[in-house]
Amino acid sequence: MVTSLSGQDARRIRRSSQLLGGSDLSPADVVRRAVALQGQDLPAVLRAIAVRSRPGTTVQDVRNAFDRGELVRGWPMRGTLFATTPEHLATLLSFTAERIRSMAARRRAELGLEETVLARGRDTLREALDDRPLRRSEALELWEAAGIDTSDGRGYHLLMHLCVEGLAHWGRFFETGTEQLLTLTAPRAVDPGAPNDGDLSAVVRGFVLARGPVTENDAAWWTKLPKTMVRKAAAGVADLVQVEVDGRPAWIIGEPEIPEPSGVSLVPAFDEWILGYADRSLVASPAMLAAIVPGGNGVFRPAVLDDGVAVGTWRLPRISRATPEPVIDLVERVSAAKRRAIEQAVADWPHG
Repeated sequence: MVTSLSGQDARRIRRSSQLLGGSDLSPADVVRRAVALQGQDLPAVLRAIAVRSRPGTTVQDVRNAFDRGELVRGWPMRGTLFATTPEHLATLLSFTAERIRSMAARRRAELGLEETVLARGRDTLREALDDRPLRRSEALELWEAAGIDTSDGRGYHLLMHLCVEGLAHWGRFFETGTEQLLTLTAPRAVDPGAPNDGDLSAVVRGFVLARGPVTENDAAWWTKLPKTMVRKAAAGVADLVQVEVDGRPAWIIGEPEIPEPSGVSLVPAFDEWILGYADRSLVASPAMLAAIVPGGNGVFRPAVLDDGVAVGTWRLPRISRATPEPVIDLVERVSAAKRRAIEQAVADWPHG
């Protein structure tokens, strides 16, 4: 018999799956468990990992995991950066690299990145990375010196293409701590063989474990793989359980246990709480989603959650501006007591 869950039940289970109450895991283990976390905004993903890690974990602890090579950033599924592990990056690319290259073929042609240019860029970058990791600006300068025009997005697209091929990834941090260095991917981290069903089943299990309840559509959207592939992989996950959320089929790992109400939580920008799903209606109203992504510009703001429901956005004062207090913009109505709890949560936010 399929267990039926209300939306509230599902949100509480999802918060537990997402580790938004913290965990006893190291930063690397948090990411390994989740397979990958949205990483297009570097400061945000460092915070997202820290929030989900063991008590006392700092953003610097997460940077240290990148510096040790336990974590990397790359383009494992589409033209979006994710934080992941070297092993997961290789596994994901074994399924997705050809699809990513095919989807980007037209754009490559528009940018004039024909095969001869790709080959020159590849050889130039490999030779330089054999010597040492590079800042992005250094890679672009090398290509310009080699006669490759990097303007109008060509440099970014070339870099993504070569990383999807498995040549490089973003690894340890530059001395400023604000940017990562482009690092040669070790041959051992790239699986030369054909991907197998067990690998994809492990990916699907990790996706569901760290975000469930999720739908088949969510998993296919996140991996950018056909639903038939996702469905077959899910069938190979022994502890995947089908439930219903407000009458619609969904997946979780293990039998459902509904946690107690969670109260106020904060998530950083670009967090998987919002971006990990094709359908975000379970956790945010249309008005709230419009506030999180104002103007639909692709920039996702940090969100305030009340028992898993997004009720507003927040941000800390910027050092470069004379804003003395955090900014909290509530979209949904909350009680005065809840407003005070939100203000306290923002004041207590430990991750900069």
